[in-house]
Amino acid sequence: MSKRGDSSVTSWQPWVGPVVRLLAGGVFLYTGWAKIQDIDDTIRSVRNYQLLPEAVVPTVGTALPIVELILGALLVVGVLTRFVAVFTALVSLAFFIGVASAWARGLQIECGCFGNSGFTSNPVPGYVRELVLNGAIMAGCAWLFLRGAGRFALDDKLGLTPAADTYELPTPQP
Repeated sequence: MSKRGDSSVTSWQPWVGPVVRLLAGGVFLYTGWAKIQDIDDTIRSVRNYQLLPEAVVPTVGTALPIVELILGALLVVGVLTRFVAVFTALVSLAFFIGVASAWARGLQIECGCFGNSGFTSNPVPGYVRELVLNGAIMAGCAWLFLRGAGRFALDDKLGLTPAADTYELPTPQP
């Protein structure tokens, strides 16, 4: 299969987009759903990072799960994929910075990433897990931004994919 006339695109590359969309979107749907179940808990988690002024903590804690659910849903179905990938990468970068900052400052908090909050005596395994997860999501979003949504995206059906991003069958070379 070729893309943009590049014969080096292999047959597996059109499938990377849907896999990334499902994994990253699934993570955001799961975490958004877990956080929205207890907004007070989510607000406490945001507060525990000690990064934001108290005046904005309730707003961020309340909006965060909604943003995650919207981004997750848009990624899974593949709508406005490149825009959503950039925004998702920025949200993941904010999470990455928050977790790295908490770790660097010696805070012993649970990240709140999957709806938990509070303090823990050994946060390092959770910090590493969240840094790796957010790093992987950012890498996947970079792929989506550079390569497009791949197969089975509603972008194609809605005419939101530039013609140069569609995959075609290769022409046999003599």
